[in-house]
Amino acid sequence: QVQLVESGGGLVQAGGSLRLSCAASGRTFSSYAMAWFRQAPGKEREFVARINWSGSGTYYADSAKGRFTISVDHAKNTVYLQMNNLKPEDTAVYYCAADSTSGRTGITPGQYNYWGQGTQVIVSS
Repeated sequence: QVQLVESGGGLVQAGGSLRLSCAASGRTFSSYAMAWFRQAPGKEREFVARINWSGSGTYYADSAKGRFTISVDHAKNTVYLQMNNLKPEDTAVYYCAADSTSGRTGITPGQYNYWGQGTQVIVSS
């Protein structure tokens, strides 16, 4: 079965950087879409960034544009989210997600059928 394991979260000061990792296993992911979502306390889960496993089709939430970069390392079967210039409002649990239906480009949580356990990011002011 598909397993997604996130890592790389932590506590960082505003303006700092973190790189989140999502190690994927259990399937061949060549037709999958991968995404990062986040959920802050008391808020709904929101889209951050997506990418096709091939590395094409990157798309970012407005809040992430210019600061975050999503990428795929095929050799390591890992999806990354490089986050720069972090702000306190980026504080949330970040989740890696996978959509096994080929060709979809959506950004809603319901489209993604596999999820990791999440990694906490806290940005202090």
